[in-house]
Amino acid sequence: MQPTVFEKMSIALDAMRATHRVGRVTEATGGMVHVSGLSEFARLGDRVRIGAQSAPVKAEVIRIDRGSVQLMLQGAEDGLLVGDPVILEPRPRFAPDESWIGRVVDPDGLPLDGRPLLAGAKARNLRADPPPPQARRQLGTRLETGLAIFDTMLPIVRGQRIGLFSGSGVGKSTLLGDLARGVNADVIVIGLVGERGRELRHFVEDVLGAEGMARAVVVAATSDRAPQLRRRCAWAATAVAEHFRDEGKQVLLLLDSVTRFAEAHRELASTAGEASGLRGYPATTGPAIAALSERAGPGVPGTGDITAIYTVLVAGSDMEEPVADMLRGVLDGHVVLDREIAERGRFPAVNMLRSVSRSLPKAATDQENVLIAEARAMMGAYDRAEMMIQAGLYTPGSDAAIDAAIACHIPLETFMAQRVQGGIASSFAALRKALSYARPQPRSTAKR
Repeated sequence: MQPTVFEKMSIALDAMRATHRVGRVTEATGGMVHVSGLSEFARLGDRVRIGAQSAPVKAEVIRIDRGSVQLMLQGAEDGLLVGDPVILEPRPRFAPDESWIGRVVDPDGLPLDGRPLLAGAKARNLRADPPPPQARRQLGTRLETGLAIFDTMLPIVRGQRIGLFSGSGVGKSTLLGDLARGVNADVIVIGLVGERGRELRHFVEDVLGAEGMARAVVVAATSDRAPQLRRRCAWAATAVAEHFRDEGKQVLLLLDSVTRFAEAHRELASTAGEASGLRGYPATTGPAIAALSERAGPGVPGTGDITAIYTVLVAGSDMEEPVADMLRGVLDGHVVLDREIAERGRFPAVNMLRSVSRSLPKAATDQENVLIAEARAMMGAYDRAEMMIQAGLYTPGSDAAIDAAIACHIPLETFMAQRVQGGIASSFAALRKALSYARPQPRSTAKR
């Protein structure tokens, strides 16, 4: 049973504290503040308030020594003085609730849409452990998406975790909006990590729209926010998804993007003194990404599932860059959006030959798997011969496989851009029709 408004208010009042530990600023430089007097009481990740009550500066504990605490500010350091009081605050109580659906919140659960919002009855750990691996269910049934390519060749099943690899301006946000509106789920949780400030309202009002927001919770930390907030945004969105999963709901988690999460982690780790590794990323980046993604997936008996789609920003379609490589190794499939395909005007700009869903072949029937394999073979044959075809060097009739690939190339391109209303069966019917162009057409036997 959902708690009443008065119960929520009572819980919030009980969490308030009348007294606080106080330290003093001893050094401030480059966004970092050193504090004395709190090393025996502060914990990593604790929040503090620096300076006067009327205009405090907020910060987070990122390092503790025997005699001092090191803070990273959440805003500008202008006006800080040696000796300023530093008040250790209780950690914010993050407690998602049914009333959060349709709302936009920050990583601390505070509303960003200008309307009041009460926390729920049960607080959640932002960095919770995933369900026990031996108790988790297997991947579930295939989900309808409304997009022909995902209903057929790149199926998404309940509890699956997929990476969406894309450069900027290739249609990633539009595809996320289509999936948020089309995928069959009880609740959609969207984490916007390091998104541009002007894009937040555009995503909520135009990309998601009223239909998408009616069952969505958006957790956002824009690009101008401190790295600890941007990193916490991914954890908070996952915690919201876990809340609804534990209530037995089917949840779709869209996290945009893991790259910005990793960059925020790198900033914090570097400031705390951790050595950098490959391309500037510290050794803890891989475990942080794995721990984040493992929290999604199938639930245990008696709960729901979290079907997750994580976006990765890849410069120049470099799938070997560190974050892309780390994430690809722990997911159940990856989808690559190609700039060249987008420039041709085909959306979603999915490069099928570089994309894979590890829910196959189990997610499809034997007949459907035959169609998928045939479509991939046609696209592969055309891709290998495309340079000759475009240059006019290929002679029709030289290779039957290439002839068939040429015949169904445009129908397949059209198919991959289709939005369907009739579900998975209609999507496979459209794929079957596209492939029929590759088969010799029977000659008419009618007498003249």
